[in-house]
Amino acid sequence: MKNLKLKYILIVFVLTFSCSDDFVDVASPDEISDEFFNSEEDYQNALIGAYDVLQSTYLNVMLGEIASDNTLAGGESATDVPGIQEIDDMIHTPINAQLRDIWTWMYGGVSRTNYIMEFQDKTDFPNKNNVLAQTRFLRAYYYFELVKWFGDIPLIIDKRVQFGEETTIDKSPKADVYALIEDDLKFAVSNLPYTQAQKGRVTKASAQALLGKAYLYQDKFTEAGTVLEDLIGNAPSIPMDLLSSELAKTMFENNNENNIESVFEVQYTDEEGASFECLQCSEGNVAVGFNGIRKYDGPEFESGFSFNVPTQEAFNAFEDGDIRLEYSILDIEAWALETGATFGKGNEHTGYFNRKYISRQGDLNTGDANLTNPNNYRAIRFADVLLMAAEALNRGSISDERARTYLNRVRTRAMLEAVSTSGSNLTNDIYKERRVELVGEGHRFFDLVRTGRAANEIDGFVSGKHEVFPIPLIEIQLAGNRWEQNPNY
Repeated sequence: MKNLKLKYILIVFVLTFSCSDDFVDVASPDEISDEFFNSEEDYQNALIGAYDVLQSTYLNVMLGEIASDNTLAGGESATDVPGIQEIDDMIHTPINAQLRDIWTWMYGGVSRTNYIMEFQDKTDFPNKNNVLAQTRFLRAYYYFELVKWFGDIPLIIDKRVQFGEETTIDKSPKADVYALIEDDLKFAVSNLPYTQAQKGRVTKASAQALLGKAYLYQDKFTEAGTVLEDLIGNAPSIPMDLLSSELAKTMFENNNENNIESVFEVQYTDEEGASFECLQCSEGNVAVGFNGIRKYDGPEFESGFSFNVPTQEAFNAFEDGDIRLEYSILDIEAWALETGATFGKGNEHTGYFNRKYISRQGDLNTGDANLTNPNNYRAIRFADVLLMAAEALNRGSISDERARTYLNRVRTRAMLEAVSTSGSNLTNDIYKERRVELVGEGHRFFDLVRTGRAANEIDGFVSGKHEVFPIPLIEIQLAGNRWEQNPNY
């Protein structure tokens, strides 16, 4: 991880509900506990291991767009990575490989954080609350991804699950999962500084933003507005702000990472290690290569696999004069006419690419350039914080005036006129703004679901079914068939 590298592999992580077909001799849990967590260095190394799983969330980001009306699956053909094609068409099933990856990788992150929490009282050191606060933020982040994707899920707290125990664990209602997320993030808010010495570490601002988001997903508008406005009010002293209109054009470039608008970023590097047999082994942002232009030859960009291609509807959602269109969606036909570049056409070619996250010339890659791109994922930006606060204040009938203020800060940066609407018209303006500001960043599907608009916007979406995704069948089987599948799968 860029600026946050794993010094050595943590001795053993027992990954929850993800048993391997291969068995190896490993040290027993008691042997591990005796030899580890005896110093701050041990806790820090375990924490870096917990951060490391964030790099696998590239898949969550891609599919959060592809499942929505923002993009199509694309790829080489209609059979290129079938699981991605199925999610695009809303015909995914419990044997979808990509959904199992999300389940497995996110529970891997939960297991690593729980490993630290299991031994939270073993050794004291001055920086301990900071370490535990980072740990609990990460656990909240992984559980938030799981509850977004799968709804009611098994909830494991402060312990690892040993082989065989998975058959004794029940699913928990998503309200219980959110309760843990809130508790973890409140602890993180209380024990993290606004700035960390090392880039990539979570901060109090990261925790406030994610807490506000978790509240918003539960329609807890008063709570969301309170925590998000507190962050906005403190932003000038952090310092944190929107980038200028000019600097925003390079916001997603590899050389403009961890900038003043970044609230939380997933750190990537170009270290080799990935393969198509082990995509989660990549230290790089795999989505960047997958989003790239097929058979591209020309300036500025590199070739890729042409997945996750924006729709005409997403392109048309931008108002005339909106400067964000230039750095959000690449019109390859216009670019080719301007520069003489050539390109190939893949499956579902729309003529558009996700310019925020496609391979660019000059990005260092020591391994496969399509699997190890070093460009960070901007997981939470200050623009998102402003729009979430606006939504909470408006939908919670708290203050349309303040909601407009936050919304118009984002619009002004985009060189657009301020809005003067209120009530439901303002709500719709906020929804429209979220789409164009955050296009390509993986939020659209969940925004549509949580606001009850998905059935009207996503082709093939079935109400009462597609609000969540199916629990992978093999995970149900590994748990002794004690979990009910999500409805209508």
